Amino acid sequence: MAAPLGVPLDLLLHPAALAVLGLVVGSFLNVVVHRLPLILERQWWGDVAHQLADVESWRRVFAGGRADAKAPGGLAQAAAAVSGALETLPKLGIAAPRSRCPACGHAIAWHENVPLLGWLRLKGRCSGCGSRISARYPLVEALTGLLFAAIGWRYGAQPVALLWCAVAATLVALAAIDWDTTVLPDALTLPLLWAGLLAAALGWTLPLADALWGAAAGYLSLWAVYWLFKLATGKEGMGYGDFKLLAALGAWLGWSMIVPILLMASVIGAVVGIAMKMSASLREGRYVPFGPFLAGAGLVVMLAGADAVRGWIGWV
Repeated sequence: MAAPLGVPLDLLLHPAALAVLGLVVGSFLNVVVHRLPLILERQWWGDVAHQLADVESWRRVFAGGRADAKAPGGLAQAAAAVSGALETLPKLGIAAPRSRCPACGHAIAWHENVPLLGWLRLKGRCSGCGSRISARYPLVEALTGLLFAAIGWRYGAQPVALLWCAVAATLVALAAIDWDTTVLPDALTLPLLWAGLLAAALGWTLPLADALWGAAAGYLSLWAVYWLFKLATGKEGMGYGDFKLLAALGAWLGWSMIVPILLMASVIGAVVGIAMKMSASLREGRYVPFGPFLAGAGLVVMLAGADAVRGWIGWV
């Protein structure tokens, strides 16, 4: 079978070709991981300014809805200050502006941005000021390339392999963002969830009923844990983004994989948390985000296959 451009699918979707694609996608993921949280924070500050300027809302919440109540003047001033500050910021999107060194503002040339090779050629330092470039950039590129190659090996030269590559790329981005910010953006989790249900409805992955029950089981299982922990301790043990991520994994992998994913994520998360505690590297508040471990467990299940995972559980 040949692709529309006449290139045989077994060549276009060969693991080596997918690895190269993964390196390029990984370079793009580095941009997403860095910029998406900043874009979201700007939006949240815009929401704050809008809320501070909403006098009717203030009256409903703080004055019982009395029409004669006057909001403190400081609210309007704060709203204007936040809005003004946001307007002075340079535009920021995923595709623009060009990537620059955060230390000196040097615009990254195309040859410096070649996945893996650019970082190696620069020896991990900015060509403009010599500042260190984080090793995570090439690591994300290499990881994405390896995952894409593994997917090509696992699923063969079938178009559905590209679908699973998209899932893997989204999970890598979510894991990195959650590790940095403890936020799992709806802009990634919800499209991943709906895409999983749509793929099942079109017959590309698993039966639709399995995907629907997987999404429900994924969300409700962590929702129940969240409320049990909160009722017992009065504290929040995880965020709603974790619910949505596990729901998305259930939509792609089915309800029967929810327990294996949770087991793997919990064990690995506990090991990493203990190691960080012993090395005094836990962040302020002494917590470790759960999203990266959910994403990692999901990738393991995706590459191993449901039958193999069931075999592991039976063996244990």
